Amino acid sequence: MVILLKPNHSENLPRLNRISGQIDGIKKMIEEERYCVDIVNQIKAVRSALKSVEKNILSKHIKHCVAASFKASVIEQEHKIDELIRLFDKSDE
Repeated sequence: MVILLKPNHSENLPRLNRISGQIDGIKKMIEEERYCVDIVNQIKAVRSALKSVEKNILSKHIKHCVAASFKASVIEQEHKIDELIRLFDKSDE
């Protein structure tokens, strides 16, 4: 049996802290009744930044967790493949 180690995602914390700051900025813009388009532009920037973090974490998951599962049992392989399918199905929602 292969023990699957969880990868470290701490390199994403600075980016997530910036995203948190951007969200605080959006709340402030709303409180200040700023122009709608400016608010939407900031929301789009946050979404883009979150997608980047998501991509980094998913990439690491595939390279480490999924790849390691192929050294494990067939059951573990199928579990990881099903997990990815469910994850991709959710991304369309």
